[in-house]
Parts: sequence; C-alpha cells; structure tokens
Amino acid sequence: MTLTSSQAAKLLRQLGDELKALQLRENNSCTFLATLGEDPETVRPEYDYAQMQTEQAAIEAKIRKLKHALNIFNSTTVIPEFDITIDEMLVLLPQLTARCNKLSRMKDALPKARENMRLLRGSTIVDYRYANYDIKQVGADWQAASEELARAQTALDLINSTAQLEIEL
Repeated sequence: MTLTSSQAAKLLRQLGDELKALQLRENNSCTFLATLGEDPETVRPEYDYAQMQTEQAAIEAKIRKLKHALNIFNSTTVIPEFDITIDEMLVLLPQLTARCNKLSRMKDALPKARENMRLLRGSTIVDYRYANYDIKQVGADWQAASEELARAQTALDLINSTAQLEIEL
C-alpha cells in the first residue's frame, strides 16, 4: 500500500478509533447485570472473548506497522528547503513556536512601564520596569522567526502531502 504521510496519519487515526470502539464494545459486553430471580440468559449480551482479543490484536498490529513505517519515513525523508529530516522538523516547529511566543511578548513591552505591585501594598514608592533590550530589534527578530515558522510549516505540509511511503498492512 502506497500512502503519503498525511494519508497514513489519517489511517492511523481511523485505526485508533476502530480500536477504541472495539474496546468500548468489549467493556460494555464482557460483564452484565441480572436482577435476582431474572434468568441471566435473557439479558446476556453477545460477547466472544477470543474473537474480541483477535480483532483487537489485529488492529494493534496494523497500528504498530503503520507507526513504524511513519517513524522510518520521518527519520529518513529530508525536507529540501531546510536540509533536515521530518523528525528534526517536528522538533524545530515547537522550538520556533516557543521563540515566536517569547519574542511576541518582548516586542510588545513598553521601554518603561510603571509597576503597580507596591501601590497595592500601601507603599508610596513607585517602581518602573525598563526593557533591557532593543525593542525594535526584537520586533525584527520576531518577524524573521514568524516567517521562518510559516516557511517550515509549509515545507512540512508539502512533504507530508506529496512524498509517499510503502507499507504492508
């Protein structure tokens, strides 16, 4: 079976949903209640332990094979624009996101801001917080990091929707 990484991820979610549905069905039917004096056979739900285990094991095996194929694909497929593998990109994206978030907070700071902490405690002393960096430089760095993040996300999306992997399920 030939799939893109994006298609494989969707199939993985589908298999996970199928496994959860089987587990829920098993949980709902492996035991049952009967009232005292009621014939348990009249309320016994349909449940075949061996068949349920076999079905779950088959789906779990497919999930393992698919995840393994994705792991190999992610660790060997290089994103040309960045010259790193997909698994490295999956580490880079949260790093860039964290950097953008930090720089966003820093670029929005005032060069000098009044601290209100002591005013709340009854003190008449006024403290000021000063930015200890060039706010314009941080703004430029934020812009560059945001553009890099967008470029990285686009490159990953492209590779995930075009590059194919082969898997036997």
